[in-house]
Amino acid sequence: MELADKAVGFLLSYISLSIFTYYTFWVIILPFVNNDHFIHRYFLPQEYAILIPVFAGMVLLCFLCIFIGYVMLKSKKKKA
Repeated sequence: MELADKAVGFLLSYISLSIFTYYTFWVIILPFVNNDHFIHRYFLPQEYAILIPVFAGMVLLCFLCIFIGYVMLKSKKKKA
C-alpha cells in the first residue's frame, strides 16, 4: 500500500508541475514571442489564460459552498 501511495503522490506532483510549467510559459514567456512562431500552435489564445483559472475557481467555490451547506444541514439534523 505504501508503494501505491508514493506512486499516486509522484503522479500528482508530476501533473501539478507540468500544468504549472505550461501555464507559466503560456502567460509569462509566450507574449514576448512573435505571433508567427510555430510555438503558438501548442497554446490556446491568451484570453483563455484568464478565463480558465476564473472558471475553475468559481467551480471550486461553488462545490465548497455546497459541501459546507450539506455539512451544516447534516449536523443540524443530528442535533434534533
